[in-house]
Amino acid sequence: MAAGISDAIQKDHREIEDYYNKILASSTEKEKIQWQNQFTWELARHSIGEELVVYPEFEKKLPDGRKMADKDRQEHLSVKKQLKAFQNMQPSDPEFETTIKSLMKDLSEHIKEEESDDLPKLEAQLTTDESEDLSKSFSRTKMFVPSRSHPSAPDKPPFETAIGLMTAPIDHLADLFRKWPHTSGMPNPSTK
Repeated sequence: MAAGISDAIQKDHREIEDYYNKILASSTEKEKIQWQNQFTWELARHSIGEELVVYPEFEKKLPDGRKMADKDRQEHLSVKKQLKAFQNMQPSDPEFETTIKSLMKDLSEHIKEEESDDLPKLEAQLTTDESEDLSKSFSRTKMFVPSRSHPSAPDKPPFETAIGLMTAPIDHLADLFRKWPHTSGMPNPSTK
């Protein structure tokens, strides 16, 4: 049995939290950069995946779905702006840790609300097959979206999709030259 959408999103949330902890626990600048790249890569893709796949489902399936989706998009915009600043920092920057801690504080509040309120409401309106299909769509979408933060890009389909399809190849090419944990190249998006 395939995982449902809540499971897929919660799995991403745990990975993002793990990467955050590894940034802070890293003892060398090289390790911090590797985990910073991994954190940025996963959070950027996750956020856009939710905006393209999950938030439209909120709007379709839930009576207060448009309000929920708009609130979540606003929270994402704040996190994307913080991520944009963080992704361009070096570990030697005086604000490096302060920036990631502030970002994670805001993100943690968003994650908590999403997991305790938004996703259970959505799951209650989905069949098991619909939830599994949504999870597959979410995973596939993450393979084709930008892997860096672009807070000025639109956050609703179809504009987000069009901009993402133009931006993603540039991000993915640049990813080839970034340092990643445990490998000499970028993560394999097909395994995420």
